[in-house]
Order: sequence, then C-alpha cells, then structure tokens
Amino acid sequence: MPASASSIPDTVLVSADALHALAVRVLLRLGLSQAHAEAMARTIVAGQRDDCQSHGVYRLLTCAQTVRSGKVELQAEPVVAPTRGAVVRVDARRGFSPLAFERGLPALVEAARTQGLAALAIHQCFHFSALWPEIEALTAHGLAALALTPSHAWVAPAGGHRPVFGTNPIAFGWPRPGPYPFVFDFATSAIARGDLELHRRAGTPLPAGCGVDAQGRPSTDPLAVAQGAMLAFGGHKGSALAAMVELMAGALIGDWTSQESLEFDAGAQAAPCHGELVLAFDPARLAGGDPAAGQQSAERLFQAITDQGARLPSQRRYAARERSLQRGIAVPRALYEEIEALGG
Repeated sequence: MPASASSIPDTVLVSADALHALAVRVLLRLGLSQAHAEAMARTIVAGQRDDCQSHGVYRLLTCAQTVRSGKVELQAEPVVAPTRGAVVRVDARRGFSPLAFERGLPALVEAARTQGLAALAIHQCFHFSALWPEIEALTAHGLAALALTPSHAWVAPAGGHRPVFGTNPIAFGWPRPGPYPFVFDFATSAIARGDLELHRRAGTPLPAGCGVDAQGRPSTDPLAVAQGAMLAFGGHKGSALAAMVELMAGALIGDWTSQESLEFDAGAQAAPCHGELVLAFDPARLAGGDPAAGQQSAERLFQAITDQGARLPSQRRYAARERSLQRGIAVPRALYEEIEALGG
C-alpha cells in the first residue's frame, strides 16, 4: 500500500512491501547491485518495522554517505570459503555486510548441526545494521546464537577520555516455542551511535553519562560528544566487554579493530569497515540429543522473570512488530520525504 496518513502527528504509515521497494529503489540508485540492495533492504525494513529508529530507514542515509565516500565496493560478490569443520569464513570484499551474512548463513547452520557449535567469520565488511536480524535468522533454525562486531573508535575506555573502542554491540538469541525468540542486542557504549546521530539531527541533548567533549569534560551535547568520545555503559564492566569484542571479532579472526577501521576511514565518515563473528549452537547436539529438558528449564526461567512484571528483552520490539503488521510501518514524515528524495 502507498504511504498513508497516521494518527501520530508528522508520521506516515507504509506497508512492509512498499517500504522494501522504496529502500531497494534508493539503494539501486546509489549504485548497489540488486543482490546487495535486496539484502540491505530486508535488514533496514526489519529495523523500522520493529520501531528501531536508529537502525531503520535512517540507515539509508548512512549507506548513502558511505557510497559517496568511495570506499565501499558496490558490486562486491561475497566469497564463502570451503567450510572446514566448525569454521565458516566469508570474505565480504569490502561490500556491505547483509549479503555476506546471507551467503554464509546456510553453511553456518549446517556446520552447527554437524559439529554442535560453529563460527561464522565475516571479513572486510561495511557494517551498518543491528545484529538482532542475524540472530533471529539463526533462532529460526532452532539454534542459539551470539554475534559480536566492532565499529569505529568512538568510545573511550573507563577512566580515559580518548576513543579506543567502537560501540561494539553484542547480541544473543535463544529459540523458543512460538513466533518470538529470546533476543538481546545492545551496544557496549552508553548509547548507540545511531541514537547519538538522531539526537544531533533533532537538536536534543543526550542522556547524562553518555560522553565527554574533546577536553574530556562530561557533556550532553551530541556534537561535542561526537568530537570528543562516547562512554562505555557500566564503567569498567562495559569497557571490558568492549575490549572483548575488539579481540574476538577483530584480532581473533584476523580483521581490523575499531581503531584500524577509523584509520581506514580517514575522515570520510563512511560506515565502519571491519569483521564480524557469529557463533551458532545446536541445543540438540549439546544436550546429547534430547534438548527438551533444557528448553523446559529455559521457559521456567523466562516465566520467573515475567511473573513478577519484568520485561524480557525485545518484548517492546515484538509489540512494535505486531502493530506494524496490523496498521503499517510508521516512519517520521520528514525522514520519509528525505528517503523518497534519495530514491528519485
């Protein structure tokens, strides 16, 4: 369906198919191949559908800037290396990441089924999206999953004020009966970079504790923090997790750290270019062939959380998904018009 008026002021409602078509049109106009455009649009529309504003159609603007930088390979065809044991390697050849993940997914699932656990190492990809769409792609196969990726060096370590880490997200998924798995996906920084950019565009202050200016002074000004450093969540704990991501999804798989990604960017303000590590676990193999008891234990755990009124991760996102499927996907009108202009 075409974009329609919404009861929410300055918002339009768009069907998933129409928004996907718009995203593909924009990406093709930017010069991406059909395969890249389709894979990227699936991830972008999923983000907007689930009301993840920082990882929805706003990311088309990030993609456009990355294309203008001249650093990303628009027609790159990911190369899946012959799988040996539990390790699947995909060379994204400096293309965007969604297509590389989709090309490596079947081999990762097969390796996890065969070995009990498996790793997908994606190399030299421009990563702009959330990790939960990739996690959900694995839980749909009945696998538990963990994903890690660095970014650009925007985040200072605990006790410091100069950027060393990326926002370094960590995502985990556990398959459940019914349509929705248990999934969390969060940056190890106090705020996601996309959220910082949305605050900058809107001219609104950041929450306290998200960053420091270039002199190392605490600041809620998104522009000052962008010129200074973001902070890790939870002080030394978030900082340690950020370091782990650098090691696991950078040094361990032979790819760039966030500092090296930023050096390669050289002021172009493109999406980060680096590697990604995705781990998949087969509950059936790891439980000795009978995962039912483990699944029942997991459901008791989830019930113990929700019975006291606490919310499981992603429940808000799943509720937004239901709303989007019923009424259409909500997009801020000004952003929708900006995206339409990109698509010609």
